[in-house]
Amino acid sequence: MKFFKPILLLLLCLPVISQAQDVIYSQFDKFDFRSGEYAVVGMVGGRLYNYHNSGNEASLDAYDDSMNKVTKVILDFFPDKIYETRFVAYADKIIVLYQSLESNKVVQHAALLNEAGRLQNKPLDLGSVKTGIFGATKTYFQSAVSENKKMIVIYTATDKGGEIDFEGKWLDDNLAIVKRSHAVFKTDNALQHADLNVDNDGNVFMAAFTPVGALNYADKFWLLKLAPGATKFDAVEMPLDEKFAASGYIKLDNVNKRVYFGGFYADKKNGGYDGLIYATFEMSGSAFSIKKFIPFDPFLINTVGARRKNHAFDNYEVKQLIVKNDGGFVMVSEVHFVTSRSNYSDPGLYPGPGGMWSQNSSASVREYHFKDIMVLSYDKDGTREWSSIIPKDQYSQEDGGIFSSYALLNTGGTLAFLFNDFNRDRSHIQLATVTAGGKTDMHSFTAEGNDYPDWLPRNAKQVAGRIIIVPCLHKKQICFAKVVF
Repeated sequence: MKFFKPILLLLLCLPVISQAQDVIYSQFDKFDFRSGEYAVVGMVGGRLYNYHNSGNEASLDAYDDSMNKVTKVILDFFPDKIYETRFVAYADKIIVLYQSLESNKVVQHAALLNEAGRLQNKPLDLGSVKTGIFGATKTYFQSAVSENKKMIVIYTATDKGGEIDFEGKWLDDNLAIVKRSHAVFKTDNALQHADLNVDNDGNVFMAAFTPVGALNYADKFWLLKLAPGATKFDAVEMPLDEKFAASGYIKLDNVNKRVYFGGFYADKKNGGYDGLIYATFEMSGSAFSIKKFIPFDPFLINTVGARRKNHAFDNYEVKQLIVKNDGGFVMVSEVHFVTSRSNYSDPGLYPGPGGMWSQNSSASVREYHFKDIMVLSYDKDGTREWSSIIPKDQYSQEDGGIFSSYALLNTGGTLAFLFNDFNRDRSHIQLATVTAGGKTDMHSFTAEGNDYPDWLPRNAKQVAGRIIIVPCLHKKQICFAKVVF
C-alpha cells in the first residue's frame, strides 16, 4: 500500500479557464505500448522534448511550437534492456536516470545531455543489485528530485519486519556525487515506508508507518528526516489519537521550510473513512505544529452517497493537496481499486479506449476501476467551504488502467481535469474545471485530428502555465497532443 506520495503546492490567484483553446498533435511514430516506454520530458532550450522506446530504438525527439518534429536524437548509449527511465528537464540540459538489466543484476545509471539532447559525458554507474532466479521482478532503485532540481537522491529502501534499511547517494545537477548515506529506522512492529521527498538543501523526508487490519491502515506514523550524508534518521511521530490513517500524502514547502500532510482517517481499523487528517511540520522543529482530524459533515456524506450509496468514501486516494495563502487547503482525491475474477469465456463487450473491447480470455482477469474525483476546500479552522464531485466511471481489463484516471492542469485560479469517458461506443475526452470558489463546469472536449488517437491522461505533463502535453496511442503508434488553454 502506497501510504504517502508527493503532492502539489499551488496558489489560487490566476484567471479562470473557460475552455481549452487548441489541440495540436505531433506525427505518429511506431510503438508497442505493451513492451515500450514513453515520457513527456519538458521544455529545454525553447523546444519541447518527448521520449519513446519501442524496444529496438530509444529516441529523444524535439518539437517546435506547432508540434513539428525538428530533431530526433537516438539514445544509442542505452544498454539493450532498459526500464524505469526518468527525465529531469532544465532550461539548458536534460538528466536521464535509467535502470538496465545486465545478466543477473539491475544497474542504476545517470546521464547528462545538453540542450540538443546530446550525451555530454560517459554515463554514471550508481550501483547494482542482484536479481532473483526469476529476473527483475520489482523496482530496485528509486529517485527523488528537489523542487529547484539541484539535488537528486538515488536510493534503495527495504522494509524488513520492524526496520527500514535505507541507502542513498546525493547528486548535484551536474551528476557529481556529493554525499552518501546508509541509515536504519527500527521499531517493534512491522514497518512500511512511503515515497521519499528531498528539499532544496538536500534533506530527505520519508514517511514510515505500521499497517494493521485487513485494509492496511496505519496505527502509527513517523516522519523520518535525514540530512545529506547522515547515518541516523531524526524520527518525529504524529500521534493518531487512537485513529487509523490511510492514503496520506506529504509535500515540502521550501519557502516556508514546512512539511504538509493530508490524508483520510477511520475510527476503526477495518472501517470506512470517517474524515480527513491535515497536519504541518516545521522543518526546524521537533513535533507537528498543526494536527487536525476533520470529520465528514452530513452534507458531504449525502453528496458523495448520492453517487455511491454504500461506504461513500471507500477507495478514495488523495492525489493532490493544495495549500492556500490563508492557511486553508484544497484536497483532491480519486476512487481507485483493482479487482480480479475468473473468466468463463463470456463473449460480452465492454466500452473502453478505441471502442468496444472483448473480454480477456485468460483464466483470471484483473479489472481496473477509476471512478469519481472529489475536490474539497477547507478554511484554516478546518471548516469545509465547498465540495465538488466530478463523476466518472472508467473500467478496463489487463492494461494497468493505462487509459484511465486524469490529467490535472493548474493555472493557479482554476483546476482543469482531463479524462477519458468510456461510456460510449468509443472513448471521448471530458474537461472538468473547478474554480477557486468551487464552481464546477464539465463538458465534452473536442480533440479532432490525427485519426482520433486514444489519450493517456495520467501520463500527461504540464510544461507551461496553460500548456499540457498528453501522450496518445493509435494502433501500434504513438503521438503527443499539445493542449493550450
